[in-house]
Amino acid sequence: MTVTIDGVTTVLHRSGPDGEGVCVPDNCPCDDGACTLSKYVRTTAESRSEGHHTLEETESAVATMLAGMSVDMESMAAVQNIYRAANAVRKRLESSVLAPHDLTWTGWVVLWVVWIWGDIETRHVAAEAGISKGTLTGVIGTLEKRGLLKRRTHPDDARRVLVSLTPKGKKLMVVLFPKFNEEESHVTAALTAAEKASLAGTLRKVALQVEPD
Repeated sequence: MTVTIDGVTTVLHRSGPDGEGVCVPDNCPCDDGACTLSKYVRTTAESRSEGHHTLEETESAVATMLAGMSVDMESMAAVQNIYRAANAVRKRLESSVLAPHDLTWTGWVVLWVVWIWGDIETRHVAAEAGISKGTLTGVIGTLEKRGLLKRRTHPDDARRVLVSLTPKGKKLMVVLFPKFNEEESHVTAALTAAEKASLAGTLRKVALQVEPD
């Protein structure tokens, strides 16, 4: 078995006549020539050389690394799985639904916020979308050029800006959201209706714990 790290390939062990691992002593921890690497470690090393780790491999590697440390493993696992699931869902929805319409995830979220709230101040869009005002300025500029959004000065304060969907933007959301929701159904297909409701409620509690009042 070999692994490649930063472009350098290292031979850890070779297969012997009986199929068992035979270590290369200078590179691989061994005991009298018998490979001491566990099946998991070998699998992980092979996966790492290909740039991919399964969820089970990651969880096992983390548990091994943190063994003996005084940490809240349950909370860590919960937060890591929220992050991993969110990224996996985002990547799927970006490629399956948004990319054909030349939309980024951030662009979609901005359109969604404005679609839901109607005429809304840009500062509130940034807060709802969870992005900086600077990022929002660029996103709104792009969407405005595509004829999906329009800006206007707030009637009570010239320093404030309101943004709303154009008829073209509204039409896009009416067409696109059902497709988006189909993918939401797909990524949660392994859950029962009760499990979906429970998951939604649990994640809402997490969001309320960390979101500002």
